[in-house]
Amino acid sequence: MNVNNACHVLVVDDDRQLRTLLAKFLGEHAIRVTQAGNGREMIAALDAGRFDLVVLDLMMPGDDGLGLCRKLRERNGPPVIMLTAMGSETDRIVGLELGADDYMGKPFNPRELLARIKAVLRRAGGTTAKPEDLPPAYEFDGWRLEPVIRILRSPDGAVVDVTSGEFDLLLAFVMRPRRVLSRDQLLDLARGRSSAGFDRSIDVQISRLRRKIETDPREPALIKTVRSGGYIFTSEVRHPGPAS
Repeated sequence: MNVNNACHVLVVDDDRQLRTLLAKFLGEHAIRVTQAGNGREMIAALDAGRFDLVVLDLMMPGDDGLGLCRKLRERNGPPVIMLTAMGSETDRIVGLELGADDYMGKPFNPRELLARIKAVLRRAGGTTAKPEDLPPAYEFDGWRLEPVIRILRSPDGAVVDVTSGEFDLLLAFVMRPRRVLSRDQLLDLARGRSSAGFDRSIDVQISRLRRKIETDPREPALIKTVRSGGYIFTSEVRHPGPAS
């Protein structure tokens, strides 16, 4: 979506001063902000209105950010950027495993947060390709990926819940089947921003995708690892017409 067109962000953090500063800064860049100080206030805000993105603190009293991120994914909520003063790689990977779309350590530059908000919203809104340039669907091994309406359907026709990052990663693969793609290429294609410091996140996203689309994620047949090269999507991909 166009982040300059009434974008609405929910900032969830128990630090009132930080929330106020972010609301002021983002407001100066045409982003509307609603604040929540804990999980209860977050759920109340989500029930009361629609949000394009949630900025979610990891360490809060009561429900922590990881639990709240899980709740957001269970209710098919908006994209999530997680914030934390804990800078360990393990925390970041756990957050991504639970469905966070991006991750920032505290302290941070508000301008960097703004840039990441824009990047996540671009990914959530689609790929860098224009919708009219994309086929109605990509089909592989019975699966159907519909890029314009951003739906993944299993071979039995059920809609599969995927995050915006997982969707864009899978779309990058099906648009380039049977080609070896490095982690840096996948980051550029799927995340639309600099890959510095985020190489491990691709491995996390691919692990999650494999659990959703592979018959046996431990012996993947669709997304294969290429030693010292990256990954390759091995299936034949078709471009059928619109679903009947």
